[in-house]
Amino acid sequence: MEIIITGASGFVGQNLLKYFSDEKSKVSALSMRNEWSCPNKGDAIIHLAGKAHDTENTSAEDEYFTVNTELTRKIFDEFLNSEIKDFIYFSSVKAVADEVVDILDENKSPSPKTPYGKSKLKAEEYLLSKVIPDDKRLFIIRPCMIHGPGNKGNLNLLYKLVRKNIPWPLAAFDNKRSFLSIDNLNFLILQILTNKEIKSGIYNFADDDFVSTNELIEIIDEALGKKTKQLKIYPFVIKSFSKIGDKLKFSLNSERLKKLTENYKVSNQKIKEHLNIRHLPMSTKEGLIKTIKSFEHK
Repeated sequence: MEIIITGASGFVGQNLLKYFSDEKSKVSALSMRNEWSCPNKGDAIIHLAGKAHDTENTSAEDEYFTVNTELTRKIFDEFLNSEIKDFIYFSSVKAVADEVVDILDENKSPSPKTPYGKSKLKAEEYLLSKVIPDDKRLFIIRPCMIHGPGNKGNLNLLYKLVRKNIPWPLAAFDNKRSFLSIDNLNFLILQILTNKEIKSGIYNFADDDFVSTNELIEIIDEALGKKTKQLKIYPFVIKSFSKIGDKLKFSLNSERLKKLTENYKVSNQKIKEHLNIRHLPMSTKEGLIKTIKSFEHK
């Protein structure tokens, strides 16, 4: 296969480049800075380039739409006028919902609240408004929180907390959320591109099992051979402290607290049904342990 990847310098892009190179595919990175043009030929474009959600809320709203919406429109228009067969757009579950009461599936009516989510949804709507030729396919991928070796973020923050023997102060929060290991993401993209029976559409990407943050602390403990004390501090106290963190730029702010304690369960049933598989190759726990152990070498 001949694959073009935008946003190849990011965490997901770097992993896909290596993964498809190992699979003996011809992979090239397309930089979308300054002047650019899309190649006319190839098997697929994987469009990753975009502006990520800013947890510090310092980005101007129009930046999200300039990058996530307008840039996607331009690259998709070039795809439609090319001989390339497949277009994979990496959107986000946040294009649908910032809070999930039950389990998020592809039938949920989108109602994003943040500029990031709104800009991703606008891009989706543009792609879906176009007539796709019979010999082409469009895949809109909505991944949940992606992790893997080399990735930083909330998992790394939790790892450092456990490593320092600091008690876990958020044990009073009872939540369940979805994660996505980079190994399962790579696998799913490969299956989509090689299985020509899979139809165009929107697909959630997530690991098979839901994990609470308290369970995640226990998984980190298992990976490190430790036992972290879990403290059940009243949630209203923690929330008050996180609001102070918003103003004083503490590690724990309202946005990070939400990510650590929210319920955000994402269904991956649709993609598994289309692939005719019951389980993804890497279990949720295996993927998390692999990521956590990678932090030891940093």
